[in-house]
Amino acid sequence: MTSLDLKNPVDIFKERGFFKQCTDEGKLRDLFDSNPVTAYIGFDPTAPSLHAGGMIPLMALMHLERAGHRPIAVVGGGTGLVGDPSGKTEQRQLLTRERLRENYKALRTQIGRFLNFDDGSAISVDNADWIEKLNYIEFLRDIGRHFSVNKMLSYEAYKMRMKKGLSFLEFNYQLLQAYDFLVLFQRYGCQLQMGGDDQWGNIVAGTDLIRRVTGEEAFGLTFPLLETASGAKMGKTAKGAVWLDPDMCPPYDYYQYWVNVDDRDVERFLRLFTFLPIAEIQRLSGLQGAALREAKEALAFEATKICHGQAAAEKARDGARAAFAGQGNAENIPSTPVVKESIEKGLRANELFVETGLCDSKGQAAKLFKSGAAWVGERKLKDHNEFISLDDFIEGQVLLRVGKKRRHRLVLKNR
Repeated sequence: MTSLDLKNPVDIFKERGFFKQCTDEGKLRDLFDSNPVTAYIGFDPTAPSLHAGGMIPLMALMHLERAGHRPIAVVGGGTGLVGDPSGKTEQRQLLTRERLRENYKALRTQIGRFLNFDDGSAISVDNADWIEKLNYIEFLRDIGRHFSVNKMLSYEAYKMRMKKGLSFLEFNYQLLQAYDFLVLFQRYGCQLQMGGDDQWGNIVAGTDLIRRVTGEEAFGLTFPLLETASGAKMGKTAKGAVWLDPDMCPPYDYYQYWVNVDDRDVERFLRLFTFLPIAEIQRLSGLQGAALREAKEALAFEATKICHGQAAAEKARDGARAAFAGQGNAENIPSTPVVKESIEKGLRANELFVETGLCDSKGQAAKLFKSGAAWVGERKLKDHNEFISLDDFIEGQVLLRVGKKRRHRLVLKNR
């Protein structure tokens, strides 16, 4: 099936909330209608995993692949050595080449869960392959001469950093990203770069460089920078980032993040983070009151399925229903085994709440106990001196709770 048989990706991006700015929307539409298009997004390997906010670019690339186009995921082992100043008020911490290489391998594998690198319908590249080979003087003469310092400083990303100081190292980032686009254009026929709206200046610099060097036209498209309705950064919680790596954020916790989103975010997130048909999204978004739980379950299930697979999504949903609605299989609630003898000797509740991840520290646990927000089974905890005893267990297990949304099961075992 070719792109001619399917909806134009510009329309997909607009109806699902991915579209913010485009260098030439009309010409890009025509390009998508006439040819399979190669498009890229860059991912800097600053960590061994993307977090939930990284699903925006991943979903965009997946939409392109599903529509018959060819996505390129550039994992920036080269640009990662510099650090992108976009959207940052201070310079990023520079990572060693060894750490960047480890992160690159992890991200390449992770992104491969979402895009099909095996048959060539999608491509993964490391820009270190060409950036680390650059001769500085030749690069300045061949590439740097096409850039205006005055124009670079007019972009919001640099203006924001100028207030606190912009290093010369970071100042070079835009040249390197533009050079990436030129290399991809020449090697793979890549005609479109996409990214968050804080990347607009870097993307336009790439289209300008391609025009100056080759005389041909390339395009840029950006997504809105996403915050939740409450103003929080997408993919962040009080406990930290919601990682896509199941070892850093188990599928159950990932599901919980989505099922507990603000009511005001449900329709927008269904459009962005699922492949559900628009008509079904409109139906779910029209639900009110307690019925809106169905829409949140659909969002959480679909988002978890895309990230972790059908089986993990079903297990997470079943565990959530068992923990919060008295339905499903309690075996699917996240659990920690505890030795019966240790309970008999006495285990402080605050230690178990930290060990199970319900609290970040004993101090936080103590505050929760004092506020009446923590429970062991049906017993409300009152202070940090409380112990969990065998009397709390029923049929060898007990449910720890924090507030209305967080649950963890303790299961007794013999040595």
